[in-house]
Amino acid sequence: MNGWVRPPADVIIAEDQMTFIHSSVLRASPEEVFDWHARPGAIARLTPPWQPVRILQEASSLAEGRAVLGLPGGLRWVADHVPEGYAPPYAFEDRLTSAPLAPMLRWQHRHELGAEVTPDGVATRLTDVVTTRLPDGLERRLLGPMFAYRHRQLADDLTALRTYRHDPLTVAVTGASGTVGQSLVPLLTTAGHRVVRLVRRTTRTPDERTWSPDAPAPDLLDGVDAVVHLAGASIAGRFDDGHRRAVRDSRVGPTRRLAEVAARSGIRAFVSASAVGFYGPDRGDEVLTEASERGAGFLADVVADWEAATRPAESAGVRVVRIRTGIVQTPRGGALRPQVPLYAVGLGGRLGSGEQWQAWIGIHDLADIYLRAVVDPALSGPVNAVAPEPVRQQEYAAVLGRVLHRPALLPMPPFGPRLLLGEEGSREVALAGQRVLPTVLTDAGHDFRHPRLEPVLRHVLGR
Repeated sequence: MNGWVRPPADVIIAEDQMTFIHSSVLRASPEEVFDWHARPGAIARLTPPWQPVRILQEASSLAEGRAVLGLPGGLRWVADHVPEGYAPPYAFEDRLTSAPLAPMLRWQHRHELGAEVTPDGVATRLTDVVTTRLPDGLERRLLGPMFAYRHRQLADDLTALRTYRHDPLTVAVTGASGTVGQSLVPLLTTAGHRVVRLVRRTTRTPDERTWSPDAPAPDLLDGVDAVVHLAGASIAGRFDDGHRRAVRDSRVGPTRRLAEVAARSGIRAFVSASAVGFYGPDRGDEVLTEASERGAGFLADVVADWEAATRPAESAGVRVVRIRTGIVQTPRGGALRPQVPLYAVGLGGRLGSGEQWQAWIGIHDLADIYLRAVVDPALSGPVNAVAPEPVRQQEYAAVLGRVLHRPALLPMPPFGPRLLLGEEGSREVALAGQRVLPTVLTDAGHDFRHPRLEPVLRHVLGR
């Protein structure tokens, strides 16, 4: 996506403290950029996925709100926004206040927004100014990648929200705490939509509703405009009878029952997760589009039944979108998460022959696709949520090794996946090959943030 000019970064050292400055030009007005930061979800969208940070509390106000982050070892990063640094839409400021970090680091972060005129119209120069006492040598190594990520992420998010602009909607989301949900929910809220999280526990906030997958309440979706259904047991695991039953039972029945409630509720859109497993584990070099026939195997059977379970909503006239997702690229979950530590110690390499095709998708491109599915009335039916450039597994391994500056020379022996996943799981998951293309999206003129593999890995890994 466009909308960002590569930023400079400077470090100024004076006495016992350091000032780090990172600046970029965003193709949006200062008001637009400032308002984005003030919405729920902004801190989640800006937090790099490689950092071991949990968002415990968002600031309720840029003028005097408080954000709380959970760090390893039970530490908490408490940042208080200070009224004297609040000057909308041109500046806001927060300071670290929690012991024992605050006395040591003396962290002060000022966000400055200045209007600029470019050939494309009014733009904003966003400058982050951080004054701190980080140890020598850590400022560029820690802050440089973090702020490069934040500025790139903000530019792409602003572009996506302009592209898929829509009047505020109320969107019910299942699986909001999962890997995809943690990216999608803040994208929806920074777009101005209200998210109702459907949870299986007792509710804790006004924006939660208790959802029983076995018997959802008839009024569960009252006041809701659209549903995004992400919930389902992880496919990762040894493919024994219990695991296969959990994978199927967490998808097919709950989806059908939720679709039945949606059919009676008058919602506009029902967007359901699906998977490229629909095409079967080994289609060779065959190019697979949404019009291709389903494949064979356990996952193909499950996905076909999973998609069929949305028909009650579709039959009632609800626009239904089935998001057939490829291998999601984020260090917070999915296939990438266990690979990074292996590569870090020099044990990375191809799986199997390496000739099998991998249909992959960056986590933020996937969130964009879900956002579009919610608001775009022209999108319906199956949608391949994959990047337009699939790669063979051996190329994936080589690119990941290059990004991490580690060798990718040691192929994983065939018995490795079999030990972890069993014979069937190894074939269906670890060694699966599908050359899937996002034909529906490309025909619709969809703009991918990361159509190529190496840039997305560098972005999500801070490299």
